[in-house]
Parts: sequence; C-alpha cells; structure tokens
Amino acid sequence: MKKPPTFRFWTIVLTLVLIYALVKWGIPALSREITGMPFPLTVPGTLMFIYMLLTIIALFLLVTFSEEHLAEFLYPIQRFLRGEYGRTTRTLGLVIVPALIGWQVYDVTIPKVQQPSSLRIQHPSSNFPKKNEDLKNPFASPSDAEVDAFIEQAQANEVGFIPQLEADLDSWAEYTEPDHMLEAIPTAPMRAFLRELGAASVNRDSARAALMEKHLFEGRALYSMNCRPCHGDSVAGDGPMADGFKLRPINFTDNGTIETIVEGYTFWRVSNGGPGLPTEATPWDSAMPVWKLNLSEEERWKIILAEYDLAQKTPRIPESH
Repeated sequence: MKKPPTFRFWTIVLTLVLIYALVKWGIPALSREITGMPFPLTVPGTLMFIYMLLTIIALFLLVTFSEEHLAEFLYPIQRFLRGEYGRTTRTLGLVIVPALIGWQVYDVTIPKVQQPSSLRIQHPSSNFPKKNEDLKNPFASPSDAEVDAFIEQAQANEVGFIPQLEADLDSWAEYTEPDHMLEAIPTAPMRAFLRELGAASVNRDSARAALMEKHLFEGRALYSMNCRPCHGDSVAGDGPMADGFKLRPINFTDNGTIETIVEGYTFWRVSNGGPGLPTEATPWDSAMPVWKLNLSEEERWKIILAEYDLAQKTPRIPESH
C-alpha cells in the first residue's frame, strides 16, 4: 500500500506559523513604515484571535475537503503517536506540546503587575504655538467701525454674506420677496435692528447685536456644511458619522472640553486637524481634517464662534489676562 505524503501536514503547520507571524510582527512593522511614526501600531488581541480563528476554519475546510486530504494530514500524526519516529521523539512531543499549551493558558490567565493604561490626553499641546494663546475670535466683539460699516450696508440693503450661502439666499429671496435680506436671520436681535432700521433710528448696540447674529448665522451654516456629520446638530459628538470612528468626536457640551481651553487653542486644533497633533496624542489620534486647507481664517473663526454658541459655553480666559 502506498504511503500518503506528509507535505499537507507541514503545509498546514507552516501556513499557521506564517499567518501568525504576519499579524503579530509583519503588520506592526509595515504600519511603522506607512505612518512614519517612531513606534509600530500593534494589532489588538481580539483582532489577532479573529484572524487566527478564520485561518484555522479555512485550513480545516481544506483538510476535510476529501478523505484523501484528511488521510494525508493525519498520516504523520498517527506515525508519531505509534512511535515510528522514535520513542524518545514521541515522549518529548507528548511532554513539550501539553507544557507549551499549559504555559500559554497560565500566561493569559495569571494576574499581571502592569502600569496603568495611558489615559486619553484631551488637549495635547506640546507643539501648540505659544503666540496663539492670546488669540481672540475677531468676530466675537465687533468694533465700533465694523458696526458702523454694517449699519451703512444694512441701510443700503447691501449686506454681504459668505459665498457658501449666496445661492441659497438668492433662492430664498426669489421665493419670499423680502423687504430686506437680513430677514433671512429670524432672531429677536435681528428683528429689533430691522425695526429700528425701518424707523431710521438705529441704535449702535442693537446693530452690534444684529451683526453678531449675522456672524453666528454664517458660522452655523459653515458648521452644518463641514462639521455636523461628525459633531452633530447639538455639537455633542453624535453626528451621523460619529459611530464610524474608533474615537468618537468630542462632546462640546461637556464641561471638560472646549470650555477648558482658550480660543487660540481651538483655532489651532481646527486649523491643523488630526495630522497636526503631537506624538503624545497617539493612540487617541483625531480623524479631523486639516481645515486650514479648505476653509479661510475668517470661516474657521466663524465656525468656532458658532460651536461655542451652540454648546452654550465660553472659552477659557488665558492666564496672562
């Protein structure tokens, strides 16, 4: 009777070893080359278990595909158990294999003395420019000159809006035929300003409040276009895309988030996004884009103004103040 070949058994063993080595050491090494980080990104233990389980299932299906395949796989094992490779070899195998399995189980289950897991650094700042600490939102406190210019524009009904809103506002004006374009902002301060404008008796404080409403209107629109998918309508980090991230977007309504940082830091974070974070932010890297590549400085400041307003928070005052 022809003896079955033994290559199938060793092919299975070699495949298991290679896949384990690839997942355990190959992927982390490749991640270091791709990301350029000074350390590898390890594969989580759960994912390692899933990969190996799927590999074992696939190899099991291959081995049991036919009686011939199964016989080829079992042949060297049966010879080993019968002692055909030598009794000493069999004895060593029957001792070493259970010992290795027992050691692995022991190593997994025994309590270990370890350093606590590193907590997420909420606001990593080792590369935060010091000069940004005193930055103030230029749209949060309009100057008298800006207010006077706004009044003149409003009187001529020539108030300009950001380009992203022009098409929608033109469609709205064509449909509603308003007396004034500022009617698109239906807030109490804006209505009060428009009444004063109609009576030709404009108060600068009312105009300042109306100008703030215009800035907030534009900021909310920009937020909705660029930030809402992740941060949500309520800025609570519950947007429709939030669950798709390993790290959910931060909840701005929480007292420990944007209320604890100065506006300059918020502007820096929005401008540079996740790629601009320092090394200590890993593994809690943010997925936020580098918004300075897509949004002007004015647009970024207006979004920040809207975020603080929507969250009903105020930025931290710098210590130097």
